[in-house]
Amino acid sequence: MKSLVAETLANDPRIDQAKKLLQSAVADRSKELVGVRAPDPDRIASSKQMIEQFNAIRAGALYFPYLGSGIGHGALVELADGSVKYDMISGIGVHYLGHSHPALIAAGVDAAIRDTIMQGNLQQNVESVAMSQSLLDLANRGEKRFGHCFLTTSGSMANENSLKIILQKQTPASRVLAFEHAFAGRTMAMSMITDKAAYRTGLPKVLDVDYLPFFDYRRPKESTAETIKILKSHIARFPKLYAAMCMELIQGEGGYYPGDRDFFRAVIDVLKENNIAVWCDEIQTFGRTTHPFAFQHFDLDQYVDVVSVGKLTQVCASIFTDAFKPKPGLISQTFTGSTSAIFAASAIMDVMKKEKLFGEGGKIDRLYKQFVGRLEKIHKAHPDWITGPWGMGAMIACSIFDGGDAVTKQFLLKLFDNGVVSFVAGSDPARVRFLMPVPVVSEADVEAVCDIIEKTLAEVAHGRSATHPA
Repeated sequence: MKSLVAETLANDPRIDQAKKLLQSAVADRSKELVGVRAPDPDRIASSKQMIEQFNAIRAGALYFPYLGSGIGHGALVELADGSVKYDMISGIGVHYLGHSHPALIAAGVDAAIRDTIMQGNLQQNVESVAMSQSLLDLANRGEKRFGHCFLTTSGSMANENSLKIILQKQTPASRVLAFEHAFAGRTMAMSMITDKAAYRTGLPKVLDVDYLPFFDYRRPKESTAETIKILKSHIARFPKLYAAMCMELIQGEGGYYPGDRDFFRAVIDVLKENNIAVWCDEIQTFGRTTHPFAFQHFDLDQYVDVVSVGKLTQVCASIFTDAFKPKPGLISQTFTGSTSAIFAASAIMDVMKKEKLFGEGGKIDRLYKQFVGRLEKIHKAHPDWITGPWGMGAMIACSIFDGGDAVTKQFLLKLFDNGVVSFVAGSDPARVRFLMPVPVVSEADVEAVCDIIEKTLAEVAHGRSATHPA
């Protein structure tokens, strides 16, 4: 069989040479980033001006004064003010391979020589097939349940497509169930599912959503019974009107609280009895537990009908069984993703498959235990400074002092100044969350980050005692 011209180009030795030259150039520069660095005094003013300009353009202030320079080294990132920080939030889960990863540089070259910048309706290249198949292979590691994968540009759009697929299959049922404190996105429909009234201010109601209490680790049996009671009450009130339940198996914006298999099984049993689809929102959890998917971690493979994935995948997707195959015309997008994002997604999943990330004793498990071990050590020495629970896998969280919004933000901003980027989640109490770029984080990185966390806690504690003396 004669080679395609594109295949000949991809195998041209000059392309391989270009990749190696670019990787080498970036590596030579990125290796200069060896640890936390303070801002360059000569760049502080110009960086601040740029941030103020950007805040005005986007009609809202950035949470941190963060503008990346465009280079990093694993978990370290250089900012426009010349500072270097540990990125322990990864763009809230997007930068799974950290910064300036050689595999992503190579993927960028592969994308750069392709004929189109974007792919989508009427125009998909062969790399879309490979990337979609990789997602299905990971989803079918246990039960061979999923047959389909539809790509899209964002996690919120993946959830939108998942919802549309379910509603069409389940018509005339139209209501949706979700857990309290759920976050599904900010599109019109997803803002209805997201359990935060501020994200719906001024918006018309477009979807009926009812909420269930999430698993309470302090009262496992009681909380399960309460959730089932409320679930059955909703179903009795609106019989045959629920199309699906959107389930975060580890709450993301809600505070990094993991559920429990027995709890989920109890909920799912009732859902299945009433023909309510099980839809797992894995936008944030994918790639961050002991298995590629959290539903696999909780051994729920045989029950899930639809899964939404995103963030670390760059190109997001809805994955679903044959029973939920949509009719023509329901989902079709001008853009399903940029060519560079599609190549990057394949490169990221190749790393996921090759690295020993998953399973007991895998890198995710080891780094979690190391990170949490340090947090528990701080808690033991200073019980009022920091408390758990600590999340799960690469999704780590804690509460600071009394968990108030003000002190949590104060800690986050000071932690940022000291060299670690983290973020907030949950409320009452607020939680500080960390999303490690696991494949590129070392044990030394975790120790350095935890040292900075402890130092920052001490600084905040000193400030609080000075303000409120005994």
